[in-house]
Amino acid sequence: MVRAQIAARADVNVRDGSGRTPLFLASQNGHVEIARALLAAGANVNLADAAADTPYYVAALARHAELTGILLDAGADRVGTKAYGGTPLIAIAERGWVDVAREILKRPNIPVNHVNNLGWTALIEAIILGRGGPDHQEIVRLLLAYGANPNLPDGQGRSPLSLARDRGYTEIARQLEAAGAR
Repeated sequence: MVRAQIAARADVNVRDGSGRTPLFLASQNGHVEIARALLAAGANVNLADAAADTPYYVAALARHAELTGILLDAGADRVGTKAYGGTPLIAIAERGWVDVAREILKRPNIPVNHVNNLGWTALIEAIILGRGGPDHQEIVRLLLAYGANPNLPDGQGRSPLSLARDRGYTEIARQLEAAGAR
Protein backbone atom coordinates (compact mmCIF):
# COMPACT_ATOMS: atom_id res chain seq x y z
CA MET A 1 0.00 0.00 0.00
CA VAL A 2 2.82 2.41 0.87
CA ARG A 3 4.64 1.62 -2.37
CA ALA A 4 1.41 2.24 -4.31
CA GLN A 5 1.01 5.63 -2.62
CA ILE A 6 4.63 6.48 -3.40
CA ALA A 7 4.12 5.42 -7.03
CA ALA A 8 1.06 7.68 -7.14
CA ARG A 9 3.34 10.53 -6.05
CA ALA A 10 1.92 10.94 -2.56
CA ASP A 11 3.79 13.45 -0.41
CA VAL A 12 6.15 11.31 1.70
CA ASN A 13 6.64 14.22 4.10
CA VAL A 14 2.96 14.93 4.73
CA ARG A 15 2.13 15.56 8.39
CA ASP A 16 -0.80 14.63 10.58
CA GLY A 17 -2.33 16.91 13.20
CA SER A 18 0.56 16.19 15.57
CA GLY A 19 3.19 16.91 12.96
CA ARG A 20 4.07 13.25 12.46
CA THR A 21 5.22 12.14 9.03
CA PRO A 22 4.80 8.66 7.56
CA LEU A 23 8.49 8.01 8.33
CA PHE A 24 7.96 9.11 11.92
CA LEU A 25 5.05 6.67 12.32
CA ALA A 26 6.94 3.84 10.64
CA SER A 27 9.91 4.51 12.94
CA GLN A 28 7.79 4.64 16.06
CA ASN A 29 6.13 1.34 15.19
CA GLY A 30 9.17 -0.54 13.92
CA HIS A 31 8.10 -0.88 10.29
CA VAL A 32 11.51 -1.40 8.70
CA GLU A 33 10.42 -2.04 5.12
CA ILE A 34 8.01 0.90 5.11
CA ALA A 35 10.75 3.17 6.46
CA ARG A 36 13.15 1.94 3.76
CA ALA A 37 10.57 2.61 1.03
CA LEU A 38 9.85 6.10 2.39
CA LEU A 39 13.55 6.94 2.64
CA ALA A 40 14.15 5.70 -0.91
CA ALA A 41 11.32 7.98 -2.04
CA GLY A 42 12.94 11.01 -0.40
CA ALA A 43 11.36 11.18 3.05
CA ASN A 44 13.14 13.70 5.26
CA VAL A 45 14.76 11.74 8.09
CA ASN A 46 15.00 14.77 10.38
CA LEU A 47 11.45 16.13 10.37
CA ALA A 48 10.28 16.39 13.98
CA ASP A 49 6.73 16.19 15.23
CA ALA A 50 4.97 18.86 17.32
CA ALA A 51 6.70 17.55 20.47
CA ALA A 52 10.14 17.88 18.78
CA ASP A 53 10.59 14.11 18.48
CA THR A 54 12.33 12.83 15.36
CA PRO A 55 12.10 9.43 13.68
CA TYR A 56 15.56 8.54 15.10
CA TYR A 57 14.54 9.51 18.61
CA VAL A 58 11.28 7.56 18.58
CA ALA A 59 12.82 4.49 16.93
CA ALA A 60 15.56 4.34 19.57
CA LEU A 61 13.15 4.92 22.46
CA ALA A 62 10.77 2.29 21.08
CA ARG A 63 13.75 -0.10 21.05
CA HIS A 64 13.74 -0.67 17.31
CA ALA A 65 17.48 -1.29 16.98
CA GLU A 66 17.66 -2.11 13.26
CA LEU A 67 15.48 0.83 12.33
CA THR A 68 17.56 3.14 14.53
CA GLY A 69 20.63 2.15 12.52
CA ILE A 70 18.84 2.60 9.21
CA LEU A 71 17.79 6.13 10.18
CA LEU A 72 21.33 7.03 11.24
CA ASP A 73 22.67 5.65 7.96
CA ALA A 74 20.09 7.79 6.13
CA GLY A 75 21.46 10.97 7.72
CA ALA A 76 19.54 11.37 10.97
CA ASP A 77 20.88 14.13 13.19
CA ARG A 78 23.45 12.39 15.42
CA VAL A 79 22.62 14.50 18.46
CA GLY A 80 18.84 14.49 18.19
CA THR A 81 18.36 16.14 21.57
CA LYS A 82 15.05 16.02 23.33
CA ALA A 83 13.92 16.40 26.93
CA TYR A 84 16.60 17.87 29.18
CA GLY A 85 18.89 18.23 26.16
CA GLY A 86 19.39 14.48 26.08
CA THR A 87 20.17 12.28 23.12
CA PRO A 88 18.76 8.89 22.16
CA LEU A 89 22.06 7.38 23.32
CA ILE A 90 21.67 8.91 26.77
CA ALA A 91 18.09 7.66 27.05
CA ILE A 92 18.86 4.10 26.01
CA ALA A 93 21.98 3.97 28.21
CA GLU A 94 19.74 4.69 31.19
CA ARG A 95 17.46 1.83 30.16
CA GLY A 96 20.30 -0.62 29.52
CA TRP A 97 19.25 -1.38 25.96
CA VAL A 98 22.42 -2.99 24.65
CA ASP A 99 20.99 -3.83 21.22
CA VAL A 100 20.10 -0.23 20.45
CA ALA A 101 23.37 1.06 21.92
CA ARG A 102 25.34 -1.21 19.59
CA GLU A 103 23.43 0.06 16.55
CA ILE A 104 23.98 3.69 17.51
CA LEU A 105 27.62 3.39 18.52
CA LYS A 106 28.83 1.56 15.42
CA ARG A 107 27.97 4.64 13.33
CA PRO A 108 30.47 7.48 12.87
CA ASN A 109 30.24 10.83 14.63
CA ILE A 110 28.02 9.77 17.53
CA PRO A 111 28.32 12.34 20.34
CA VAL A 112 29.18 9.80 23.03
CA ASN A 113 30.26 12.53 25.49
CA HIS A 114 27.25 14.79 24.95
CA VAL A 115 26.23 16.44 28.22
CA ASN A 116 22.51 17.00 28.78
CA ASN A 117 20.93 19.89 30.68
CA LEU A 118 21.25 17.94 33.94
CA GLY A 119 25.02 17.68 33.47
CA TRP A 120 24.89 13.99 32.62
CA THR A 121 26.42 11.96 29.80
CA ALA A 122 25.27 8.54 28.59
CA LEU A 123 27.97 7.00 30.81
CA ILE A 124 26.72 8.84 33.88
CA GLU A 125 23.08 8.00 33.15
CA ALA A 126 23.96 4.31 32.76
CA ILE A 127 25.41 4.50 36.26
CA ILE A 128 23.06 6.74 38.20
CA LEU A 129 19.79 5.68 36.58
CA GLY A 130 20.81 2.10 35.78
CA ARG A 131 20.75 -0.91 38.04
CA GLY A 132 24.38 -1.97 37.80
CA GLY A 133 23.52 -5.38 36.36
CA PRO A 134 24.83 -7.13 33.25
CA ASP A 135 22.98 -4.91 30.75
CA HIS A 136 24.26 -1.68 32.30
CA GLN A 137 27.73 -3.18 32.65
CA GLU A 138 27.69 -3.91 28.92
CA ILE A 139 26.43 -0.40 28.15
CA VAL A 140 29.35 1.02 30.16
CA ARG A 141 31.78 -1.29 28.34
CA LEU A 142 30.41 -0.20 24.95
CA LEU A 143 30.46 3.49 25.82
CA LEU A 144 34.06 3.27 26.99
CA ALA A 145 35.04 1.29 23.89
CA TYR A 146 33.55 4.01 21.70
CA GLY A 147 35.29 6.90 23.42
CA ALA A 148 33.24 7.86 26.47
CA ASN A 149 35.41 9.94 28.78
CA PRO A 150 35.64 8.04 32.08
CA ASN A 151 36.64 11.24 33.91
CA LEU A 152 33.95 13.60 32.65
CA PRO A 153 32.05 14.55 35.83
CA ASP A 154 28.38 15.26 36.26
CA GLY A 155 27.06 18.78 36.78
CA GLN A 156 27.99 18.65 40.46
CA GLY A 157 31.56 17.53 39.88
CA ARG A 158 31.07 13.84 40.71
CA SER A 159 33.07 11.45 38.57
CA PRO A 160 31.58 8.33 36.99
CA LEU A 161 33.90 6.26 39.19
CA SER A 162 32.71 7.87 42.42
CA LEU A 163 29.09 7.50 41.30
CA ALA A 164 29.62 3.78 40.58
CA ARG A 165 31.37 3.23 43.89
CA ASP A 166 28.64 5.11 45.81
CA ARG A 167 26.07 2.73 44.33
CA GLY A 168 28.12 -0.39 44.99
CA TYR A 169 28.54 -1.18 41.30
CA THR A 170 31.88 -2.93 41.65
CA GLU A 171 32.05 -4.32 38.11
CA ILE A 172 31.28 -0.92 36.58
CA ALA A 173 33.86 0.69 38.90
CA ARG A 174 36.39 -1.92 37.75
CA GLN A 175 35.65 -1.13 34.09
CA LEU A 176 36.06 2.59 34.73
CA GLU A 177 39.35 2.06 36.56
CA ALA A 178 40.63 -0.07 33.67
CA ALA A 179 39.73 2.81 31.33
CA GLY A 180 41.81 5.24 33.38
CA ALA A 181 39.10 6.74 35.58
CA ARG A 182 40.21 8.65 38.62
